Formats: sequence, structure tokens, C-alpha cells
Amino acid sequence: MKHTSNYDKYPCVSVPCPADSGVAGWEEIARQLNSASQESARITVECYIGVDVEEIGRTLETHLSPDVLLYSTEAMKTEAEVDALVAPFDGGDDPVFGHISPLNMEDFFCCEKLTALKDKVSKAPGLVVIVGPGASLVHPGDVLAYADIARWEAQMRMRRNEACNLGTSNYELKWSLQYKRAYFTDWRVCDRLKRSLWDRIDFLLDTNLPAQPKMVTGSALRTGLAMTARRPFRVVPFFDPAPWGGQWMKEACDLGRNESNFGWCFDCVPEENSLLLEFNGVSVEIPSINLVFQEPVALLGPSIHERFGAEFPIRFDFLDTIDGGNLSLQVHPKDEYIKDQFGMNYTQDESYYILDADENATVFLGLSDESDPVSLEADLNEAQRGGKPFDATHHTNEWPACKHDHFLIPAGTIHCSGSGTMVLEISATPYIFTFKLWDWGRLGLDGKPRPINIDRGMKNIDWGRRRDWVEKNLVNNIQTVGRTSDYTEERTGLHELEFIETRRHWFTGPVSHHTGNTVNVLNLVEGAEALVESPDDSFEPFTVHYAETFIVPASVGNYLIRPIGKSDGKTCATMKAHVREN
Repeated sequence: MKHTSNYDKYPCVSVPCPADSGVAGWEEIARQLNSASQESARITVECYIGVDVEEIGRTLETHLSPDVLLYSTEAMKTEAEVDALVAPFDGGDDPVFGHISPLNMEDFFCCEKLTALKDKVSKAPGLVVIVGPGASLVHPGDVLAYADIARWEAQMRMRRNEACNLGTSNYELKWSLQYKRAYFTDWRVCDRLKRSLWDRIDFLLDTNLPAQPKMVTGSALRTGLAMTARRPFRVVPFFDPAPWGGQWMKEACDLGRNESNFGWCFDCVPEENSLLLEFNGVSVEIPSINLVFQEPVALLGPSIHERFGAEFPIRFDFLDTIDGGNLSLQVHPKDEYIKDQFGMNYTQDESYYILDADENATVFLGLSDESDPVSLEADLNEAQRGGKPFDATHHTNEWPACKHDHFLIPAGTIHCSGSGTMVLEISATPYIFTFKLWDWGRLGLDGKPRPINIDRGMKNIDWGRRRDWVEKNLVNNIQTVGRTSDYTEERTGLHELEFIETRRHWFTGPVSHHTGNTVNVLNLVEGAEALVESPDDSFEPFTVHYAETFIVPASVGNYLIRPIGKSDGKTCATMKAHVREN
């Protein structure tokens, strides 16, 4: 693999806006809040879970000198009451199990305490500042600021024991359990409140970098998101090591060479990625899910919005095992199981597109003809108890994997990528519901065994996915569907059981695309760079580089992609995914 990296790790959308729409630093933030408020105003700072509430309260007290500073947490239920409240959705110590919570922020507050805090605000003289999750329940705010944080940064704070779950001080809880609780409850609760406040937020506060806050006016932010939903854009990728992690991304994405490995790159998971918007030189980082909340129809298209709601249904990420190890052997839950057990409306159908591969790379996919439920479960359990290592080649099919191969993985199919592959994983968005069956006897990065869930996995394996069926339906099921002098278009999947359609275009000149009134997600899988442009100049030309994932909103309609720069006159290729019509 020889690539000179031009991968942009910090893609940003520049938003035309009035002066002072975006500011940086607590002093400037306080100045703007102060100028927007009256002498006896109530400034409410609503906070997403994971935000450092104490830092906000402390610094605003210093710079604004309010007559009264209050924290919303004063009116919350006790930790024991909160734990009991979320217990039905929490799943206990199971690393995967939980259920999407229907709770709202009001459920976390004690009625008597909340009434008392509201009374204190109404009677307080002068300037009052209320800070914390649910602060808007205490007072709607004469000035309403929303302190936000990317979910990835929230996870990093969990790992460093710097964050806790909503209504608790469980800093020392294992971070994976904190994350699970946030996934099923906290983020859902905070998102419901955020969406109800969104149209009247006066300011959004970016708190991703400690002691380096930034703030943008609500009107400029909403304008920026409306603009983003009508042009191609990228979200901010993030990278993470893994027990099986490889070395390919270090070079291709220009990452830290001293790190042991990078296994993951999330470069299009809007629930967890962030979005960078620049306002007069101030770059503000927000959760990219905010764009989905504000502009669901323009971004997703009316039929996708009606089908999935304000959720982004397509996920692109990287799995790097070059000079690394095998992924865990795993299976994803079937539709009925994920609905019954987890409260999710759809499951994690996926595919492996091989972006690059070593000479002897392989992918494990589907059951061998020799495998049967009794022996498979027995062999998995024996290996998990420390007995004979699991013989994956006896129970599964091992397929050679070459650059640009495409393996389809509908839910219920046993699978894993072997070492030596650089996988572009194209899948439906649900992403934590992986039932690991065998992890090759290794430990996680924390030195402890990784969670294995044989029982749940066995309940979801489709026993019809044998070698002949897999070879016919799931391995390089590629069909040419169009050809001109400038390009060849191929349908590469996904399987008819999956709702995502993928098309690959090989091109040396301009390729005409149309969103089809649904969001398109693409990756430049071959070529150094390409230009995405509008035939009627409805958006500014947008440059993408090798291995970058980019989103074309449904509202864009017609767009062109052509090679430029180092790729001019050479063959490029994109992989495009969209939601197939019902």
C-alpha cells in the first residue's frame, strides 16, 4: 500500500454570517451573553450530558458576576431514584443488552425540588444564571444558550473517568457500561429536550475542548445547518485503536505513527461524529446529529424521513487489520430480535468493501456445510472455557479477499474480516449490537477478556447461509448496469434482504449522478482526488480525496463527480450507498 496522504481529518463548512456570529474564549462569550441580556435577566445554559457543567458555572460566575448562580442538578431526583428509573432500560452488566428508553428530562427531576428552584429564580433580584442538564425546566431563559458536546468526546471523558451518566456521579463505573447507559437512555433524553428547544436557542456553546470554548448565535447556526443540508459535506472522522488493529490508516490518513495501531475509523456515523462549521474564522464543532434534527427532509429526503424519522440510516466506517489480527467472529441480530430485545426499528445489515488487502487476506463469511447448531455451540463454549481453541475454518467459510471485492452481510450471517484487510464497512446505522462468538483467545486493550455472547448469537444465526448460498448471493455479486466512454456503473449490492443499495462507478471523466430524492453516501475508493460539482451552480465545487467518505443530501438532486489534480486523466472510483425504495 503506497499512498501519499491527502486525507482531510478536519473537514469544515464555511458559513457566511454577520460579524461576531461566532466567538471564542470565555471572556468573549460572557461579553456576548451580557450584551444579549438585561440587568434582571435569566440566562439559562441547557447542557448535554458529558458537558463539564462545573467549568461553565465557574467561569460564567467569574465573568458575568451574576446575583444568583444555580445548578439544575439541585432539583434532580436522588441517585438511587435515578438508578431505579433507568433500570428497566439499562440491561445491567450485560455489555450489549439494553432497551431504547422513552424517558424525558422531566422524569429525572423531583417535582418538589423543581418547584422550589423555580420559586428561588422568580424571587431572585438581578441577573440569574441557571446551568446544567434540564436547566430550561427551571427557567426557559430570557437568554437561552445550549452547551453541546460531540458524543465521541463524551465517550473519551467516560474513558478518563471525567464524565458520569445523567443524574448520577458514577464516574468510576466501567466506561463501557456508562456508554451503554448513555446510548439507551441519556442521549435519547437529551436529544428529545434539545429538539424541543432548537428553534429558540439564542446561542450554542461548543464545549468539546476544555478551557477553549466557542460560541455561535442560534440564528447563524441554523442558517449554517440549512446551507449544509443543501450541498455535499463531510463529518469529522475519529480514529480508535483495537485489539486487532492494523497499520494501514497511519499512512493513508496521516495518523500518529507512534500509536500501536488504529483499528477503527468512524467517518460517517452521524449519531457519533461531529460537524465543523466556520463562522468568520471561528470553527465551531457540533454533533452532526444536530443537522439530522434540524433538516431531516432536506438531508434524508421525504420518504426516508417518513420511514426512519430523524435518524441517519447509513453508516460508513473503516476496519483496519493490515499487519493486525482477525476481527472477532460475530453475528448481528435479526430484525424481529432487535425490535423485541432492544427496541430498535431496524438492524445492522452490513457489508465489507475491501479498500485494500495483503496478498493472503481472507474474510470469514457464512456457515460451512459441516457445521451444525449443536457442535458449533459446544465448540464455542469449550473454547470460551479455555479448552480447545475454536476451529473457525471447520464451522465457517474462509474466502480470499482482494482489493475492491465486496462481501455482503445481511443480519444473521456469521462473519468476520481476517487479518490483512482494509475494510470499508457499509451498513445500516445501529452499531453496538454485535454478538461476539469467538475472539481468538485474545485480550482487549484493557488486558481483560472481551465480552462474548454465545447465547444471543446462537439465537440469531441463520442456518441457511451455507457455502453455496453465500457464494451465489454474498460474494462479489457485481453486475454492470451502465457504461459510457467516461465511466462504468456497477451494482455491487447489498443483498435483497438489506435496505441499502450500493453502486460503484469507475470513471476517467465526469459522471452524472442524481440523489433520487434520498441521501447519498459515497467514498472515493480509487484515485487521489475528485471534484463534486453542481451542473447549475447550486453549491460550490467540493473536493474529496482518496478514502474520504462524503454525504450528498437528498435536496441536492443533480451532481457531477470528475477526476481532478493528480487524478486527472486517470481512473477513479466511488462507492455510493442509498436507501432502496420499499
